[in-house]
Amino acid sequence: MAISYKKLWELLIDRDMKKKDLQKIAGISSATITKLGKNENVNTEVLEKICRALECDISNIMEIIPDNK
Repeated sequence: MAISYKKLWELLIDRDMKKKDLQKIAGISSATITKLGKNENVNTEVLEKICRALECDISNIMEIIPDNK
C-alpha cells in the first residue's frame, strides 16, 4: 500500500494557497513539505498540524492507495 497526498495539493489549489503558505500556517518545515510532495511517510503530528491549520479531516488531505495484485 502507498500513501498519496494528492488530495492535500488539490485542497491547496481550491483555497488558492501555495506550499509556502501551508508551511507557515501549519508550522512545518520545508523538509516536511518535500516529503509530502514525494508521498513519503510523515509523522502523525505533522498531519494533525496540517488538519488543524486547514480546518479539515485527515481524509481531506491523504489517501491510501492499495497495491495492484
